[in-house]
Amino acid sequence: MLAYKSYVSKCVLGAEVIYVFCLVGGLLPWRSLRGIELHHALFETLPGFTWLTLGSVIWGAVMLAVFAIVFGAYMVWMHNSSLVK
Repeated sequence: MLAYKSYVSKCVLGAEVIYVFCLVGGLLPWRSLRGIELHHALFETLPGFTWLTLGSVIWGAVMLAVFAIVFGAYMVWMHNSSLVK
């Protein structure tokens, strides 16, 4: 049986680390100008996100944490309920 708190907290931590890596990746000039614009545009598909304003970066982190909590809880529920005989 998986523990909700442990699994969900690891999902949130992983989502936040990847979020920061993706934000930093959008600042590095290792792609073409068109690729950078696409990267920024993909982030701006998050509701309320404007590229690299403090409020939107925090808002994006909060949204990803909520999504990770829902995802982690769902995965733990699916796993644990499939073990019941």
